[in-house]
Amino acid sequence: VQLQASGGGLVQAGGSLRLSCVASARTFSNYDMGWFRQAPDKEREFVAAINWFGSFKRYSDSAEGRLTISRDNAKNTVYLQMNSLKPEDTAVYHCAAVAGLHSAYVPTAGSEYTYWGRGTQVTVSS
Repeated sequence: VQLQASGGGLVQAGGSLRLSCVASARTFSNYDMGWFRQAPDKEREFVAAINWFGSFKRYSDSAEGRLTISRDNAKNTVYLQMNSLKPEDTAVYHCAAVAGLHSAYVPTAGSEYTYWGRGTQVTVSS
């Protein structure tokens, strides 16, 4: 499975961005999807995840209420809508995929994911 993230850019604090991640998988709907980010000199951290059907989602504390993960299985795409952005959201955002058909669970640890995209840079200016 190959993943390609896009949609990053430079935005002022309080602004919005929508990230997209397109997967090459033949059966995209068989995969749970996650977004992670890594800021300079910091470890990678979990942002949001969504199960294969889009019925179960998890968010980090910093993302809750501002970021929304969604997916369109017909387009092999997972999205991350980012609102009320803050300078501390500045990072490279990566999407990740793991095979799974959970109804009430979605992985939040990076070690649980099998496939990773190259990432897209998000920079939030103050």
